[in-house]
Amino acid sequence: MDYDVIIIGGGSAGLMAAVSAGARGSRVLLLDKGDKLGRKLGISGGGRCNVTNNKELDELIRHIPGNGRFLHSALNAFGNKEIIAFFEKLGIALKEEDNGRMFPVSDRAKTVVDALIGQVRKLGVQIKVNAPVKEVLYQGGEVRGVRLKSGETFASPAVIVASGGKSVPHTGSTGDGYAWAEQAGHTITELFPTEVPITSNEPFIQTKELQGLSLRDIGLSVWNPKGKRIIEHRGDMIFTHFGLSGPTALRCSQFVVKALKQFGTGNVNMTIDLLPDKSADEIYKETLALTQAESKKAVKNVLKSYLPERLVPLLLAQSGLDEQVTYDNIPKQQWLELAKLAKAFPLRAYGTLSIEDAFVTGGGVNLKEIDPKTMGSKLMHGLYFCGEVLDIHGYTGGYNITAAFSTGYAAGLHAARLRQ
Repeated sequence: MDYDVIIIGGGSAGLMAAVSAGARGSRVLLLDKGDKLGRKLGISGGGRCNVTNNKELDELIRHIPGNGRFLHSALNAFGNKEIIAFFEKLGIALKEEDNGRMFPVSDRAKTVVDALIGQVRKLGVQIKVNAPVKEVLYQGGEVRGVRLKSGETFASPAVIVASGGKSVPHTGSTGDGYAWAEQAGHTITELFPTEVPITSNEPFIQTKELQGLSLRDIGLSVWNPKGKRIIEHRGDMIFTHFGLSGPTALRCSQFVVKALKQFGTGNVNMTIDLLPDKSADEIYKETLALTQAESKKAVKNVLKSYLPERLVPLLLAQSGLDEQVTYDNIPKQQWLELAKLAKAFPLRAYGTLSIEDAFVTGGGVNLKEIDPKTMGSKLMHGLYFCGEVLDIHGYTGGYNITAAFSTGYAAGLHAARLRQ
């Protein structure tokens, strides 16, 4: 059968592309190699589905460090405000949580996935699951359709590749789209993991003495070999048996990957600021006052009310302080070292977990070859890309999904116009 638009991939971007094309009366075929649509969407936001972020446009783009500026046109046409309105029109009540994150009031990702798929069906889009695509068919610089691995072919002048990146492969993102892009003449920028836990072989990581320790509202920094800060993020993190995880570590991870590649040093220096709202001088005075108030107590026992208890022995050891020392015998220079350590607890990272363990893929279809208004290929007429297959990546917190919905909407809209 002949279709106006064929979409490969039934994730966030593919589903939105199907809605966008279907709403314009196009005959749309949505193909997915898995047995159900929206699998990654269904596990996003901890299973609650963080559908977008309510920040202003410039701020939104700032939180998409991987080529966010490319999205200006797409976000102006269908950005976070339009995404919120879209879901509310479908009857999904949303609520705003910390840092602008938007969730369904139901706190269930299934609500969002079902509503999106329901809308796709309502618009008459043909859906085929368990239908892995073997190749996109090209002829004379134009798209002709697709061939499935089963041998079945479908004709169309417009094909949208929404096959995802290489992260979270159990949801179907195994990087299939890169080969179809290359066959059309596109280049793929180097792929790397982003929003991924960081690995370290510091002795205190190897002994697992801090494993499971959560730190709230800390500052985490990545440094270059000359001691210049590359990035700092503030928020929560957790020590694991292999290194660091949690939101702040995930946000810093892409900078660790890039620094390792750029400087070739084998490891990257990081620091944890345990008390970002206080100066080292304030920490010095406040901790000294605390020990003075309980002058008979060992400092180890006094400090656990001020600093994370499991970190106290490490901080004292690295400052050259005896855990059992009391106020009267505190060496002032070492105590100043302790205050400085609380502001910059050092840690060497040697990498991250793999791209398959990452939440988001860095790299992808080169954006120089894509029209930012339409998401259309500049090299192959009728070929479009949207979502994570593109060289776009943001922080977790509703930014990647906003990019997926926005690019999906643009691709669906413009692919539908080819036959109009």
